[in-house]
Amino acid sequence: MTLFVYNWRLKAAGQKIDSAGPLYGVALLAGAAIVGFGAGTLNLYLSGAPGIGRSIVGALAGAIAAVEIFKRARGISGSTGLIFVPAFATSVVVGRWGCFLAGLSDETHGTPTALPWGHDFGDGVLRHPVQLYESFTMLAFLVVALVLIGRRNAVFMRNGFYILVLVYAGQRFLWEFLKPYGAVAGPFNLFHLICAGLVIYSIAMMARGRAS
Repeated sequence: MTLFVYNWRLKAAGQKIDSAGPLYGVALLAGAAIVGFGAGTLNLYLSGAPGIGRSIVGALAGAIAAVEIFKRARGISGSTGLIFVPAFATSVVVGRWGCFLAGLSDETHGTPTALPWGHDFGDGVLRHPVQLYESFTMLAFLVVALVLIGRRNAVFMRNGFYILVLVYAGQRFLWEFLKPYGAVAGPFNLFHLICAGLVIYSIAMMARGRAS
């Protein structure tokens, strides 16, 4: 589907990345890997479950930071992320089902709940299926995004990546209250703080785009 959307509407967005050169991809992948594994591992440590972890939101934050540094060094202005919107949203929609099916060992389950849709991951305790909350939320976003891309909506074509970051980080911030992760500041865990930073980033970038 990602290839179809690219050929359908996003070729112009892809040309921005092509013109940036291969180091753009190197920066993106390096940032995603370093912060994705770093944040995931640190969160497990803070939650009393040491081990090697990985984090989608950490990878997103790391990729953004690395690409923004690269763009500033190369004098590249404007958003280059629109091409990644369908792919990222789809990866969350599908990937979170994998996390759900992996059970407790994936360390992405929610806190205990008495709600009728609570899920038993194998230990007899009904928990929030937060993986599915995230999957369904991003599926709704993906549908809306594809409609707007199809219509070449001017606002979305200019700010689509920042809108993706805002929606993903915003909904993820909410679901984090339903996870058993260790807090680092009041009721907030490490991912709360990363999500808050991403929300601020996306709003600031859209505001800067309007002002320019």
